[in-house]
Amino acid sequence: MLGKLFGRKKEEPLKENEVRVVLPEESYTLMEWKEDSMPCIGMLNSALIDFEHKQIFGWHLSVIIDFEETIDNGMPSEEEREIVDPFCDKLDEEIKAGGNALFLVRETWNKTRRLVWRVYDPEIAHQHLQYLVDHHRHPRPFDWCMEQDLEWGQAEWYFKQLRT
Repeated sequence: MLGKLFGRKKEEPLKENEVRVVLPEESYTLMEWKEDSMPCIGMLNSALIDFEHKQIFGWHLSVIIDFEETIDNGMPSEEEREIVDPFCDKLDEEIKAGGNALFLVRETWNKTRRLVWRVYDPEIAHQHLQYLVDHHRHPRPFDWCMEQDLEWGQAEWYFKQLRT
């Protein structure tokens, strides 16, 4: 009765070989380090460190955006952030749509912004990124790489930083 009052659907029983995955609420940890003597600033979704269903999101998607206006040490100017940050926020929302991806990390380093997700269906993410390129729906040039990584090896470096 309460479920009807509040508009909640009764959860259907799982079919054989089905898993119900609860996506963790994102929680961010600021990370700073140097790479090639250049500062790197990262925002890691630390909620994924103990995520139990990693194999379901077995694809590692990395998008790299090139900055046009930078200041000291390859960091973006305030004006550049005002252009790139809204695109990054919208892209994050679109890539995660329908629960197809989990945001992992955002890095700013050496005139670039790198966004990384863990993806369930790589074709959905690839088609969306290709659409953005084909229809010139991006404020700055970008490229992406998506690789299968069932063990989350490419994410392990970030998690190791949190454990130390």
